[in-house]
Amino acid sequence: MTFAITQNCCTDAACVAVCPVNCIHPTPGERDFGTTETLYIDPGACIDCGACADACPVDAVHPVAELTPAQQPYAGINAAYFEGTGQPASGAGAEGDHGPNFHAWGAPSFDRVLPADFAPLRVAIVGTGPAGMYAAEDLLLHTRSEVTLVDRLPAPGGLIRYGVAPDHPATKRIGETFARFHTHPRVRLHLGLDVGTHITADELAAHHDAVIYAVGAASDRRLGVPGEDLPGSIAATTFVAWYNAHPEVAPDAVDLSSDRVVVVGNGNVALDVARILVSDPDSLAGTAIAGHALEELRRSKVREVVLLGRRGPEHAACTGTELLALKNLPGVDLVVDDHDARIGTAIDAAGAAGAAGAAHKAGLFRDVPREAVDWSAPPRTAGGRRRIVFRFHSEPLALHGDGHLRAVRVTSGAGEAGEREIPAGLALRAIGYRGVPQAGLPFDEESGTVPHEGGRVTGRPGTYVVGWIKRGPSGGIGTNRRCAAETVGTLLADAVAGRLPAPTGGARAFRRLARRRR
Repeated sequence: MTFAITQNCCTDAACVAVCPVNCIHPTPGERDFGTTETLYIDPGACIDCGACADACPVDAVHPVAELTPAQQPYAGINAAYFEGTGQPASGAGAEGDHGPNFHAWGAPSFDRVLPADFAPLRVAIVGTGPAGMYAAEDLLLHTRSEVTLVDRLPAPGGLIRYGVAPDHPATKRIGETFARFHTHPRVRLHLGLDVGTHITADELAAHHDAVIYAVGAASDRRLGVPGEDLPGSIAATTFVAWYNAHPEVAPDAVDLSSDRVVVVGNGNVALDVARILVSDPDSLAGTAIAGHALEELRRSKVREVVLLGRRGPEHAACTGTELLALKNLPGVDLVVDDHDARIGTAIDAAGAAGAAGAAHKAGLFRDVPREAVDWSAPPRTAGGRRRIVFRFHSEPLALHGDGHLRAVRVTSGAGEAGEREIPAGLALRAIGYRGVPQAGLPFDEESGTVPHEGGRVTGRPGTYVVGWIKRGPSGGIGTNRRCAAETVGTLLADAVAGRLPAPTGGARAFRRLARRRR
């Protein structure tokens, strides 16, 4: 019996490190690492030891024989990755192996070498999401540093707490891995403390050898079309924060009294909000969803969610794993609006639905019904079912309404005369996150990031960035591990070279300052 990696994979490679036969790919040393949607287990090399399942922080690894019907396709997806990829054999008997179970390891290498007398550092990390916590983990496990965790919110976790959908509890579970560092003896946690409001960046830096900003991308990208600010038009980030009980989003921020919702975008966030909108509220009752959101979903009149994508199905921004999961949602029908001949052509020409890789994403729509949707009619649902409509090759031109959103005007496709107006009482823009300026730090308006070199903030000695504020809103949870390793490596190199400014205040002085300012 072999194992397979399923939808929740965070790609942080914790499983790779414990595999005795090197059957999980791509590994951190391989070219494709960081570019695939998940990691994959070679069924021909797996020895069924279960070490990967034990190490996985998000419960994404399962025995193939125990996969649920909805998870069964992942066995084929894992196997397909190793077909025709040129991936070297990794199991027993591969060239260079010196035993029946263990593969040959390369020569050890050490990217960091710290002097024996390397003194402990005091490092402040602003933000307690995955990026910040991976940086804290690196410092705590590999140095004797003391870490000050600072977060403006009353609870730690960042996007793990406030950005992951409540029906993805396995993904949220990685927060438990990070939480063990909140009570580490060399950690001090300050919640509800905002850098820029309660204390300045200079004050924080004055009490620490170095400061790492892991503040993410707190805003969203705008559409730039007329009517975008109408009531009933909100950011998907607001909707996500609403159902996750974010303290800065009011319980009555979302009104679900219309029968149709338009979501602009078809990435993973767009799929998340669509899934929550059409899911049976009873299935969400046992999750961490906010109580006010669950009550509104029980009252909801939404019967149809339309996902707008400006390109074709082969370029859908979501991962294939999330799309595959959406197809197994109880009581929900998926439909492709067949308004453009290019859509069917792309789907029919795509590779098999079980294949891995973005080139075959359109193949996942092969068994999804296609119809030319009549947007002048109410949503076509029956028997209490709800539906999600994918409309490709279409983008919003304007949002219309008198005091409240009434419809979204969109471009037409090939073979469709004129523009189309889709009646809707709620529109969610899900076209990406965007970083915001940080008090006391330089900021690049075009990219929405803080200018840096290897994580070192330009013009601010002793100040560093990690995560989305460093590289932009790209990559999943596991991407932050590598990002943090680079930044911490830069910080330590600066410390060894004597480039860190000496702090003028101590740890106790900072704690007193933080207590006074909140």
